[in-house]
Amino acid sequence: MASQSDHAAHFSQCFLSPRTQQDIERDEQIYNSYEELTSQLPINHDWPLFSLQHYQSFWIPARFVPACMAIQSHFNPRPSDILLVTNPKSGTTWLKALSFATLHRRSFSLSDHPLLTNTPHQCLPYLEHLFSHRTFPNLNVLPSPTIFATHLPLSLLPQSALRCRIVYLCRDPKDTFVSMYHFVDRSMGSFAEHTSTTQGLDLSKTFQMFSQGTSAFGPFWDHMLGYWKESLRSPEMVLFFRYEEMMEDPVSRLSRLAQFMGCPFSMEEERDGVVEDIVKLCSFDNLREFEVNKDNKGSFEGKLPASSFFRKGKVGDWVNYLSMEMAEKLDAITKEKLHGSGLTFESSSVVP
Repeated sequence: MASQSDHAAHFSQCFLSPRTQQDIERDEQIYNSYEELTSQLPINHDWPLFSLQHYQSFWIPARFVPACMAIQSHFNPRPSDILLVTNPKSGTTWLKALSFATLHRRSFSLSDHPLLTNTPHQCLPYLEHLFSHRTFPNLNVLPSPTIFATHLPLSLLPQSALRCRIVYLCRDPKDTFVSMYHFVDRSMGSFAEHTSTTQGLDLSKTFQMFSQGTSAFGPFWDHMLGYWKESLRSPEMVLFFRYEEMMEDPVSRLSRLAQFMGCPFSMEEERDGVVEDIVKLCSFDNLREFEVNKDNKGSFEGKLPASSFFRKGKVGDWVNYLSMEMAEKLDAITKEKLHGSGLTFESSSVVP
């Protein structure tokens, strides 16, 4: 069996290939050109935590725009690879854990699992981080299949990304916003670029920006619709999940996920309770109790404590934070944006 530390660190192999001085200078020149282009984009300093730049119709965290350009020009996944995609705060951590544990279930025992000592984000880093090193990662050295993760909208991915299988997880925008609000509020002291950490986050102002489409990797609805429409065009390549449905029946949804990823559970595994074991290992409450996810020393990019990614994870928690007027506004926007697409959130809507 592979060791925990070896597997969690295997993405570092992307940067260990020998490079000539010419390679280094070429990459540096390309990244400099990305930064030059980035400097010319519209920027919004009002979003808390970090500045956003408007790039190809979406608001991208400014620090990731050069990486986004690098992904567009150099991300070339294999057909066997899997790409996990979410809007921020839509169940990303849970999806990473489930996918990682499912794909590698024959490599690790539950008592000696990488998720016990590594956060899901350490096991499966974002593409935006892999392409932020001012040198292009050599993804060909990674095992096949490899799971990648991103928050990027479909329209910002290269055509090559459509060759691999894509798993998209969406969440009710009301719960997404509330989760995002709390995440940003708790993270301001350790990660903020320009926001004063002496004041709490203004809920009304943040809500207004989100509802207008100004949020990290937003507009939220355009992000979601891009992948939804692609899942209708190519269901064999894009699997579209709802967070609420996965929470309601995680066992059957995980079986569907495994089948889509090309590693279906055998009848023997189902009989032996392997699916249920993975669901339990990766449950929100279980992950939150692992010591590695209680870390307050800054385990995400060396800044954010791992505990920042675990709050409640509950469906419908928005009722404890949003006024009825706010809920109605988001539901009305959602109904308008998704009209005619076949995608709805009617079961959780307060708007008839």
